[in-house]
Amino acid sequence: MRILLAAEESAGIQTLKWLAGTEHEVVAVLASEPRSAVRVATVAAAARSAGVPVWPAELVKDPALAERLADEGVDVLLNVHSLFLVAGEVLVTPRVGSFNLHPGPLPRYAGLNTPSSAIYNGEREHGVTVHWMIPEIDAGPIAYEASFEIGPADTGLKVSAKCVRNGLPLLAELVSAAARGKDAIPAIEQDQARRRYFGAAPPHGGRIDWSLPARRIVDFVRASDYSPFTSPWGHPIARLGGLEVAVVKASLTGRSTSSRPGTLERDPEGTVLVAAADELVALERVQVDGASKPAGELLSEARTPPELEASTGPTEWRPAAGTE
Repeated sequence: MRILLAAEESAGIQTLKWLAGTEHEVVAVLASEPRSAVRVATVAAAARSAGVPVWPAELVKDPALAERLADEGVDVLLNVHSLFLVAGEVLVTPRVGSFNLHPGPLPRYAGLNTPSSAIYNGEREHGVTVHWMIPEIDAGPIAYEASFEIGPADTGLKVSAKCVRNGLPLLAELVSAAARGKDAIPAIEQDQARRRYFGAAPPHGGRIDWSLPARRIVDFVRASDYSPFTSPWGHPIARLGGLEVAVVKASLTGRSTSSRPGTLERDPEGTVLVAAADELVALERVQVDGASKPAGELLSEARTPPELEASTGPTEWRPAAGTE
């Protein structure tokens, strides 16, 4: 079969490497070029190393691409983490069909950054889906799907990696079935009444609301954690005095509190604690002006007791019992 791959990120690289080891031909790869001089692995670079033609990623938006696909005799279009909206004329041109690898269970987690949204929502299970592509985003019939557990310490990066790890075998199933013909591929219509669509923006405008339960706050922090890579949500923001602080790592303490949400404390061991609605949250690591450091180190550098500003307004500095 002749396959056109529109792909980005690690998932795209792994898909390309897998396809290169099959009997199928990759006609071309639609991928973005690096935006900076920093050397990182890209789908475009991997394609060139494999001798596969690279086309501009945004070409999928152009209806005129349909004629080129027809001339190339494309059987299958695979979309793997490419974020450009594919023109309707292009979707219907491949002989077998166009398919998307989506990092979430459909229809409950359609849209963007769904691994992060699942963690933030307290899900203990997530999934990955291969579906037929139609003009509406993530709404086409389901071909294949798989589910997996979200661990209590899993970060956004770890859940995204699980999506890729569980998604590649689904693509293998798809391509194997496609080689037998269009009718060999399942097409299960989605229940649109259960559909939830998630946009790109993080919850609460990316700021921590300390009036929420501690578990929700800690889940927000780990959902945003893609270290060492850039987080699509950034890190959740709080304010220490006049300083914007990104919270990189946080954990539950199991210590209940009656303090006003957002109250900042430090225990005798130097751990930085913040009152949530139900218990104290330990701030482990923060980022200031792009530099990451232990939260305790930041506070020890402060000349005056700082304030932590929650979404409900400025809060007080109050030493924990037994400290000055």
